[in-house]
Amino acid sequence: MRRRLVPVLAAAAAAVLALATPASAVPADKPQVLSGWTQTSAASYGSWVAARGSQGSWSAYGFDWSTDYCSSSPDNPFGFPFQTSCARHDFGYRNYKAAGAFPANKSRLDDAFYADLKRVCAQYSGAKKVSCDGTAWTYYQAVKALGVSPESSLVG
Repeated sequence: MRRRLVPVLAAAAAAVLALATPASAVPADKPQVLSGWTQTSAASYGSWVAARGSQGSWSAYGFDWSTDYCSSSPDNPFGFPFQTSCARHDFGYRNYKAAGAFPANKSRLDDAFYADLKRVCAQYSGAKKVSCDGTAWTYYQAVKALGVSPESSLVG
């Protein structure tokens, strides 16, 4: 009799636990994951790109993956592919704003954006690189000065 009771009790305990845990519970490590994907390093950028490619795997975290890319600025100015860098910047802005932690992280998000843009520019040489670097600097200065919220129509 005792052997039959143990599985029944275990099943009952699991059912009670399932009812007590909301289905929409966000994993406790969400802030660490968000931070890991919004650093200035190439590794952070690569991790975010990989996660973006498999967003369904991260659905429990409730991240906002939406983007308007480079907002009212060109996504690929002068042919420089800034679109993905802008998308990651939007990701940081939107998710830190939702977490109520945007002001404390804005500067790092803007610095990560600039690092991403410089990595794009590193593939060029000569006058093309100089042009790309100058455009990246302009985009960076714009988000530093004007990037206030993800809902704004400004860069960011």
